[in-house]
Amino acid sequence: MNDIKLGAVESRFAEIIWNSEPIASGRLVKLCEKELNWKKPTTYTVLRKLCERGIFQNENGIVSSKIKKDEFYAMQSEQFIDEAFEGSLPSFLAAFSKRKNLSKKDIEEIERIISTYREE
Repeated sequence: MNDIKLGAVESRFAEIIWNSEPIASGRLVKLCEKELNWKKPTTYTVLRKLCERGIFQNENGIVSSKIKKDEFYAMQSEQFIDEAFEGSLPSFLAAFSKRKNLSKKDIEEIERIISTYREE
């Protein structure tokens, strides 16, 4: 699954599905018309592309995800760190914290996560 990136419009479309799934394809068309100002062919074209990429499925007119929202964003984050920081999470955190100060709450949460992995 190399092509998991979504553009801005695809992301909005994906959010509609994730927030409504399982959803009848006809209902999805109506939601996309309202939320994205899309015509029926546009909805089905984008849905088909995302189904081909393995993110969603359309079986018997019912659309659902093959990859859940949190799993998708975790995969996207991993891909970003692999591409931008040669897979180094410490390098990512160092770069991130240079531009954005971590709050005490953020630091405590990161420490809690690290402690959880140390215990395993």
